[in-house]
Amino acid sequence: MRKRDKPNMTFRERLAALKNLPAFFKMVWQTSKRFTIANVLLRIVQSAMPLSILYVGKLIIDQVVQLAQHTGTHDTTYLWQLVALEFALAIVSDALSRAISLLDSLLGDLFGNHTSVKIMEHAATLDLDQFEDSEFYDKLERARQQTAGRTVLLSQALSQVQDLITMGFLAAGLIVFNPWLILLLLVAVIPAFLNESQYNDKVYRLTWGQTSDRRELDYIRYLGASDETAKEVKVFDLSGFLIKRFKTISDKFYVDKKDLEVKHVGWGTFFALIGSAGYYAAYIIIILRTIDGKLSIGDLAFLAGSFRQLRTTFQGILIRFSSITQGAIYLKDLFDYFEIKSRMVAPLQPLRFPEPIREGFVFENVGFKYQNSEKWAIRNLNFTLHAGEKLALVGENGAGKTTLVKLLSRLYDPVEGRILLDGKDLRDYDLKDLRLHVGVIFQDFQRYQMTVQQNIAVGNISQINNQQLIDESAKQSLAWPLIEKMPNQYNQMLGRRFHQGIELSGGEWQKIALARAYMKDAQLLILDEPTSALDARAEYNVFLHFAELTRGKTAVLISHRFSTVRMANRILVLDKGQLLEIGSHEELLEKNGRYAELFHLQAAGYQ
Repeated sequence: MRKRDKPNMTFRERLAALKNLPAFFKMVWQTSKRFTIANVLLRIVQSAMPLSILYVGKLIIDQVVQLAQHTGTHDTTYLWQLVALEFALAIVSDALSRAISLLDSLLGDLFGNHTSVKIMEHAATLDLDQFEDSEFYDKLERARQQTAGRTVLLSQALSQVQDLITMGFLAAGLIVFNPWLILLLLVAVIPAFLNESQYNDKVYRLTWGQTSDRRELDYIRYLGASDETAKEVKVFDLSGFLIKRFKTISDKFYVDKKDLEVKHVGWGTFFALIGSAGYYAAYIIIILRTIDGKLSIGDLAFLAGSFRQLRTTFQGILIRFSSITQGAIYLKDLFDYFEIKSRMVAPLQPLRFPEPIREGFVFENVGFKYQNSEKWAIRNLNFTLHAGEKLALVGENGAGKTTLVKLLSRLYDPVEGRILLDGKDLRDYDLKDLRLHVGVIFQDFQRYQMTVQQNIAVGNISQINNQQLIDESAKQSLAWPLIEKMPNQYNQMLGRRFHQGIELSGGEWQKIALARAYMKDAQLLILDEPTSALDARAEYNVFLHFAELTRGKTAVLISHRFSTVRMANRILVLDKGQLLEIGSHEELLEKNGRYAELFHLQAAGYQ
């Protein structure tokens, strides 16, 4: 188990965590100003209800006792007025509680949606290599966990203020009659508070340390019951392995949580006994003073009720304080995520992407290695991709082909050297404008469980309602004959995840994905082995069509089939991240180097 325990939180650190609350309240306020204001106002009114009901109850009891002590005709008007008042207060209190619960629920849903949107918006600003880092994923997962239930923290904080006001009224009554009752109250409540505080700390440390393993657990759950993995799970008989791994992790979670909960219940029971003893000690004092005639029966009911209510309220405040500080600590996970910034710094005066490209792209001593890796994916790379040129990349798996095109489309920035576009550093161009003019389809393209129209439109989502452009893109990628045969054509849901969805073959999915590349009027088009699931003839036809459509534009293609590669103007051969040779098909055959070796090996396979 890759479990990392967070250190124990000191009381000072718990107080320091409260500094996260203002930013949290700001997010809640941004979610719904109207609901937030209404929630606060209703709670202020509700805070006066307990004392009001107890005091009216005292008056009712005293009035009943007074009437019972006198014979003859009784005027009960005042008594029934008090009963009616208490009934009205009970109705109002119940209505207020329900209204507050409703607002808490609605505000919670809105806040969850609002936070999820902000998480996605922030994710869109981050770099690709950040998503390839496991520590970043832990932060992202903990941030996602805060989207649900964090408004409970708002409810707790507002309840804290509400209860403090209520407690002020109740405590004033006890102090007037007997200040020692307050001391008994502290003895009854504080031990339970300390127990709950320690328990919440342990729960947080346990949850924090399990983040990575919980992601693995979710992944195994997905692998074991998914339409996308079912084929290999059955063929390789993986279910037993996955179930065993799932049980190993989940059983460890269960044991850790069970040990914690058992201890919590045991100590909680012990401190509850102390609290009950404190309450009944106060109750005895009040009874004795009533027997001595120093208090009325109404006073007895009022003080006993006030002490019980005060004990419950005070205990709730102390325990809720622990929960609030705990929630504030969790909030740090959310705000830590928002503190992650892209390393791709936008220039102060970004350049517009050239239309058309005049000179091309120049790689000057470009080097790149992935985070937490000592190995260079690309190193000392120098070449020019001329404007309007079709360049093919060739090399064995891991040679750096995909890394090169990710640098070219500025999904990564070079660690060493620079890439020039028409003589200007690629980092000087407006990133959004650059992405708009670069069309890329990767080998591991996403198969969106959406309609055909949406699957194609993701290539340029701003044009999702441009039916003419979508039609043209489908025809250019040779996907239209496939779409034409579907029951709902462009409205057909793809994938098995949703109702009436249909699954496509690998080659059919690739034609849909290729259509995305044609959704942009891109100056640079990149195909990174997106046709690997097509047969040789189908791939050749796709690239032949691709060559016609990119006439006058710059293009990069990656393919393991040399019948396709030779269609390019030039071929760049990579080996272990370095440029081995570059030239046309004929020139490279004449050199009799690595390209010629790979070409003849593949040709021999067809003889």
